[in-house]
Amino acid sequence: MGEQLEVYLDGGIRRGTDVLKSIGLAHAQSLVGRPVLWGRAVGGAQGATEILQMLQHELGWAMALSGRPTIRSIDGSLVR
Repeated sequence: MGEQLEVYLDGGIRRGTDVLKSIGLAHAQSLVGRPVLWGRAVGGAQGATEILQMLQHELGWAMALSGRPTIRSIDGSLVR
């Protein structure tokens, strides 16, 4: 009793808002596979990098719009 269970979300991450929801649901990790592969298929390593930068930018906007200045301030109240 009292042990913590880490939950990893593998799949379904397409936008920064998906990352925000995943963090709000207390997932330990949000794995981003398919979008990175799409970026790599289109633009090689640079394409994969751009996808990750896009997700980071979208997460920043989602955090700003929800009034959450830090990752630690994201909680389950953002998810219905």
